[in-house]
Amino acid sequence: MFRLFKSRRALSEVVTTLIILVVSILLASVVTFFAINVVSTRVQEESLSLVYQHVWYSTTDQAAEAAIMITNTGGRDVVLNKISIRGQQVPWTDVYVYSLGATENYSALNELVYANQSFTPAPTLPATSNAPLANSPMTGTFPAAAKSPIVLKSGDTVIVYMVSEATSSPGSVSVHDVGLTIAISVFTAQATYYKETNVNAVGP
Repeated sequence: MFRLFKSRRALSEVVTTLIILVVSILLASVVTFFAINVVSTRVQEESLSLVYQHVWYSTTDQAAEAAIMITNTGGRDVVLNKISIRGQQVPWTDVYVYSLGATENYSALNELVYANQSFTPAPTLPATSNAPLANSPMTGTFPAAAKSPIVLKSGDTVIVYMVSEATSSPGSVSVHDVGLTIAISVFTAQATYYKETNVNAVGP
């Protein structure tokens, strides 16, 4: 009788241990799956494409100018909180934005071009034949400076020009930086997007 009782007790302990192990594994699996799902969802939802990045230095204007095209390829709207050149934030008063929306055809776009400096009230683009966008209204003078973070809806594209007074070039780029590689960074609440480009000289 004593041996039978002892055997039943031992069997109960084994079953209890197995149940605890199974429950622990299931809970760990659920938590891990949830964490992976949350992270994967956030990564998939926000995605920006940065192309046609340029930094120019004009020997005529003795000032720098930068440009980049940004497309929201993710599934949700994002806010561009900051744009920096070589680690230095560009003031929003020096950022000029041309919004293409999600419907305008820009397939003919080959490159962004240097905009003639006028500084007031905004950079001036070249003639229509040399405009960054063929067959589009993107000629003449850009809209007013952004003055605040840029809201970029899902699927939308913006072309950003960064221009400032000759005494305050974006990123403190000078004639001594021509030919060097510097970075343009775009910051959102979730990530930092980074592109490098060479400083090109323009002018006579």
